[in-house]
Amino acid sequence: MIQVELQDRVLSIRFDRAQRKNAITAAMYEQLAEAFGRAHSEAEVRVVLIQGSDTCFTAGNDLEDFVAQRPRSEDMPVLRFLRAISTCPKPVVAAVAGPAIGIGTTMLLHCDLIDAADTARFSMPFVPLGLCPEAASSLLLPQSLGWVRAASLLLLGESIDAQTALAYGLVNRVVPAAELLTGARERALRLAALPAAAVRETKRLMKLGQSDPVQSRMTEEFRSFGERLKSPEAQEAFAAFAAKRAPDFSRFD
Repeated sequence: MIQVELQDRVLSIRFDRAQRKNAITAAMYEQLAEAFGRAHSEAEVRVVLIQGSDTCFTAGNDLEDFVAQRPRSEDMPVLRFLRAISTCPKPVVAAVAGPAIGIGTTMLLHCDLIDAADTARFSMPFVPLGLCPEAASSLLLPQSLGWVRAASLLLLGESIDAQTALAYGLVNRVVPAAELLTGARERALRLAALPAAAVRETKRLMKLGQSDPVQSRMTEEFRSFGERLKSPEAQEAFAAFAAKRAPDFSRFD
């Protein structure tokens, strides 16, 4: 469900679970963490390219699997993946088409160059599911987009299209869907051809001073997320999702 290939010094990581809109399971997070571990340790890897298909990036967490694998410790695969992508010393390029939901959007906050197809849509419906943000998005989104835009995305869980994401500064460019994967790989190859040490040092300097706050916020979000998963609101949201009905939060304080 995660395809990993190293070619021309670019480590390509591709979601490959089309029948479930690339929804991510614990096993997939394990593979993602391992792939980024390679990016950290292997000198041959100069760039990471993360992508879905030409119609779907990822629908976010597989809810059934995620509830069954509730966060219990900081060694959970999802948190190991988030820590690995957020501290990756090599540049990370993302190619996004179709839906990028929940962690499908928040993981992009740790990427360096993001190409979006004109079909891309971004949303973080944590609050509508009775949950809270993750991947340090509660820190990084207000910093990068401003409080007002971050509030509409995180509190209301609003969805935005590719052009809005470009205007917000969430992605670097928007391209026709048919050109997305080829164009993103070309950018990755351009990075791979540059002086590797200079690229890594520039990324390190750009992130200098951010690492501790990001990791601290991830830890706090992880704790809150685990508590929210057990909340009556989340249980109502998941039950409504399974029954394909609107949730009713009116009886909860």
